[in-house]
Amino acid sequence: MSKKAAVIGATGATGRHLIPALCASECYEKVQTFGRRSVSFQSRLVEEHVIDFDQPDAWADRIEADDIFLCLGTTLKTAGSKAEQYTVDFEYQYAFARCARKAGAKRVFVISSPGASSKARGFYLRMKGELDEAVKQLGFETTVLIKPSLIRARREDERLGEVLGDRLLTPLCKLPGLRRYRPINAHELARAIAIMATQIESPEAEYVLDDIQSILPEGGPFLERNP
Repeated sequence: MSKKAAVIGATGATGRHLIPALCASECYEKVQTFGRRSVSFQSRLVEEHVIDFDQPDAWADRIEADDIFLCLGTTLKTAGSKAEQYTVDFEYQYAFARCARKAGAKRVFVISSPGASSKARGFYLRMKGELDEAVKQLGFETTVLIKPSLIRARREDERLGEVLGDRLLTPLCKLPGLRRYRPINAHELARAIAIMATQIESPEAEYVLDDIQSILPEGGPFLERNP
């Protein structure tokens, strides 16, 4: 156990489950969290940094990680405008990845989206695609793009669009060609990401939903215990 990890978006739907999964994996001696709020999970392995993403000079030199996990994200409704959503989903994540790479991080795991492309017509998929491509250019030894569909989770801010999307997608995704858009539970996604990072020697460059679910064992090896 000699590696270190850093996570942004650790209080979000997936990040809050990823932290205990990484700690329980016994592959990391330290799991750093960087965010605007404190994390609820307590462990001797967790090193928390409550930061202002707009002030990278104040936090960039605190990053000590071999692996970083980009789990930060917001919605258009919460952000208030496309410009503000872009700031959170692209600019903050890209800035963190750039600083982490400069600090010596070797691998990056990015929660992206199916259909993400810098050439996409829709704002959200274009933004996700731009982040994917920008992170690839930073020179990490390994870049892993994780592309689930809708992520099911209990959130402090109930997202009506996601609730409706879940209800619509679940039956629709039984149709041929739509399976890759079926929802996945946040804790399952987090467990799969932890497996990619700690049990797969050479992770693939991209994981779509079927790939993500194929690596999940029955019952799962990671429990939310506090090392």
